Amino acid sequence: MEAEEHHRYAVVIAGGRSTRFGDRDKAVAPLAGTPMIRRVADRLLDATDRLVVNCRPDQRDAIANALDSYPNPVQYAEDEDPDLGPMAGIRTGLRGVEGWGGPDALAFVVACDMPFVEPSLVEYLFDRAADHDAAVPRLDDEWFQTTQAAYRAGPMADACDDALAAGEGKIIAPLFELDYVVVEDDEALEYADESTFENINTEEEFEAAERRLG
Repeated sequence: MEAEEHHRYAVVIAGGRSTRFGDRDKAVAPLAGTPMIRRVADRLLDATDRLVVNCRPDQRDAIANALDSYPNPVQYAEDEDPDLGPMAGIRTGLRGVEGWGGPDALAFVVACDMPFVEPSLVEYLFDRAADHDAAVPRLDDEWFQTTQAAYRAGPMADACDDALAAGEGKIIAPLFELDYVVVEDDEALEYADESTFENINTEEEFEAAERRLG
């Protein structure tokens, strides 16, 4: 019998409205000449081998253009009800992974506005999540990085559904239904520097990132 393939999935969450970013979609805004979501995807290229993009239906064409010729297989998980927040985006993206690889598939979830995500940390989080439902960095002993974490697709998507049905607004709420491990900041920073967790919310932050990228 042929051995089962175990893929490492990436989920990029791109369905937010970018309300602090002006009148353009930051997911496809050209960051030093490359759409920001493509920069994120390119950072994940060697640490993962399949990509799921969560987005609104009206974003899909522009994002597909940004990801044209991406070397790894790409699928889209569109929001049926946009504007429900990042927990819903994580849920929908992981449902896409579940449909592709089954409920036990592991996926690294990252926001589309984190262009400095560190591949070495991605690989480490996969390793830490191997016998669990999730591996989540926590900074300063309190701030969970839920949009830069590894999850088992089915359990986390189910937990997000439960939290959404209960009207829970805190993005960390689904974690407490899971067998998860915490990766504290000193452990995470053995594999990355703090820039991995930076997200770009404003034009000013975007311009600063452009300067760093040259």
